[in-house]
Amino acid sequence: MSEKGNVLFITIDQMAVEVLSGPLSAHVKTPNIDRLAATGASFSNHFTVTVPCGPARASLLTGLYAMNHRAIRNGTPLARHHATIATEARKSGYEPLLFGYSDISPDPTGIDAEDPDLKSYEGVAPGFRELVEMRLDDGLEWPAYLRSQGYEFEMDGAKVPDVFRPRGAGNETRPTDPALYRAEDSDTAYLTDRTLLALDIRKNHPWFAHVTYIRPHPPLVAPAPYNALVNPADLPMPDLSQPQHPFMDAWFSTAAATGLYWGFDGNCAEMPAERISELRAVYLGLVAEVDHHIGRILDWLESTRQADRTLVVLTADHGEMLGQKRMWGKESVFDAAYHVPLIVRDPRSKAPQKVTAMTESVDIAPTILDWIGRRPPEAMDGRSLLPFAKGETPDNWRDAVFMEADFGNPTAPTRFQSALTLNHHQTGVSALRETRWKYVHFGGGVPPMLFDLAADPLETTNLAADPTAANEVSRLARRLIDRMNERRDRRLTHFNFDV
Repeated sequence: MSEKGNVLFITIDQMAVEVLSGPLSAHVKTPNIDRLAATGASFSNHFTVTVPCGPARASLLTGLYAMNHRAIRNGTPLARHHATIATEARKSGYEPLLFGYSDISPDPTGIDAEDPDLKSYEGVAPGFRELVEMRLDDGLEWPAYLRSQGYEFEMDGAKVPDVFRPRGAGNETRPTDPALYRAEDSDTAYLTDRTLLALDIRKNHPWFAHVTYIRPHPPLVAPAPYNALVNPADLPMPDLSQPQHPFMDAWFSTAAATGLYWGFDGNCAEMPAERISELRAVYLGLVAEVDHHIGRILDWLESTRQADRTLVVLTADHGEMLGQKRMWGKESVFDAAYHVPLIVRDPRSKAPQKVTAMTESVDIAPTILDWIGRRPPEAMDGRSLLPFAKGETPDNWRDAVFMEADFGNPTAPTRFQSALTLNHHQTGVSALRETRWKYVHFGGGVPPMLFDLAADPLETTNLAADPTAANEVSRLARRLIDRMNERRDRRLTHFNFDV
């Protein structure tokens, strides 16, 4: 831009794209996300390049594939030599403000072992100034606020803290019972209140805000009226079909998703249909709550005449299985965990655009840097999406997305390590997804997966061992290797000294 504008970068945690454009979209209204899309570019084939939260946000903020930033698990440090969107924006005179959390574990090099920063995986990404501390596991500001408002609850360090216990009538609570706190005091409301307070005092100068909502991330509990906004009986059931593969056996080998809701034992395989519908209804209620508060920020942009000078980017760090294949969460290799919403509203290009090109979460950092007039670092794996906002497609745009995950742990072996007899160096997964075909490659000799998405969009039939699909397995494996070879750490490879 010729003159500095504002940046509003909103990340919704664990937002399933089907809530906005799939089977569940008819059951929850999102008028504020819709109005943002009405004047922006909506990307229908946008995917996070990795899961879960920490790795996904590391890729969002560095513009790097997980194979390059290597912060591959929640709690894995991000090496300090990596640039972030915030460190780069500072070079253009912005002070990037963080409202919420970035889930970045610091590089421990040179830090004393007793430093509190090494005790939490929910650290602040380099370059950001944390204005509102809103962490899921380690957060204290919002609970302190609730205490100041007279709420009583225990801070016992449980997997699902007492503050997230539904308060229903009788001794047995259900996820659809209301939360302890009123809607005006929820974590979503509190974050929005604090964000508007901080931005309003800065409205006469260019600002850069990264607003990260926890919801609809579990624990699944919602304040009234959002807990009862959607009738569970009205919702379609997710498809429960599962492909035959050792990964599925490993996923269900022990209890998983124990943090899904208060009192859950983690047994997803035997969850009754009634409970599945209840949880999906609460999830949709939380989506509606987030949408309401996003609307408050959009209203403020318009009332203060900031909208015409503010780039707005709205996305999610990753998706949510929402009961598909009887899986919950994002610890998965299926599209529901990776396919996420993305809307980019460039105030210079207000005509709505429907973009079907394959885009990746690593594109967001270059997009924002492009808008503030800064060239992305050579190492970044993504490309700017701003041409799409003007109805243009950049030359040589990709026709496949690259995705990764790591299901191991170096100190406490996971169910995948145990069930598949792998060490933590063998638990990496890489995938290449085209419009029709998706190939998933597992480490440690675990056989691959192959899905024909045209015939099987819900990924229920694994074709990797089918002799008639052998050519596709070979072709996609080669393409996957090519992508990895082309994008290995490029931080210094553009330099070449004569020798």
